[in-house]
Amino acid sequence: MKPLRLLLMFLLMGSFGGYAQYMEPGPEKRRTQQSFKAGEWLKFRIHYGILNASYATLHLTSDTLRGVPVYHVVGRGRTTGFASIFFKVDDTYESYFGKVDGKPLRFIRNISEGGYTKDIEIDFNHGEQRAVLQDNKKGEQMSFDINGSVQDLISGFYFLRNHYRAEDLVVGESIELNMLYDDDGIFPFRLKYLGKEILKTKFGKVECLKFRPYVQSGRVFKEQESLSLWVSNDKNKIPIRIEADLAVGSIKADLDGFNALRNQFSIIMD
Repeated sequence: MKPLRLLLMFLLMGSFGGYAQYMEPGPEKRRTQQSFKAGEWLKFRIHYGILNASYATLHLTSDTLRGVPVYHVVGRGRTTGFASIFFKVDDTYESYFGKVDGKPLRFIRNISEGGYTKDIEIDFNHGEQRAVLQDNKKGEQMSFDINGSVQDLISGFYFLRNHYRAEDLVVGESIELNMLYDDDGIFPFRLKYLGKEILKTKFGKVECLKFRPYVQSGRVFKEQESLSLWVSNDKNKIPIRIEADLAVGSIKADLDGFNALRNQFSIIMD
């Protein structure tokens, strides 16, 4: 069930990934907007083949860290029902990022996946352009150079929602960000825009922006382009569906519930 672990990571980071050279967004694609507010809650249902394998949630609140007004996001993923008998997942991800600039200040990853556990904290110091990772399980500390823009798994999701508008996107072009979330260091993620598509959901028909997150093919995914992501084409820009073809089987995740969206959730009326 390692694919489930990967999909939870995609959900919690807003589901963009890959291996491409970092590109700072130009001014024409950085028109800050208000796509979320404190109190927003998103729930996703994840299916592995015919199994209702797990749920993942994201909850956004207001907080203060080091005297800076921040958003605090808690992301949780857990297996449920029959799937939990074979592979129990209990993951928590947290991110604190600035309300004004969207830069991450602290990231927490505390996961338990079968026999695999990890407990790390990353503190970002943008003034000194350094990030310090504390591995609480190993009792070790690492330092990374963050010269330039960098996001964690969760803050990157909210950064993109506020800084990219549908009218700025061009079919075939990619959005790219640098990520730091583990002791593997900083690496780039890439998300290609494929155009608009209407999906049938439990809430009704939703017009979406479709993206292709680039992933590493081989042990888990069939191909580099095995993952597809649909995001609502409204001012909220929340994930509606994720589908992935795996080396064995497939995974599908759908938005299952939401609360306290900043903007009206757009449904196409027949």
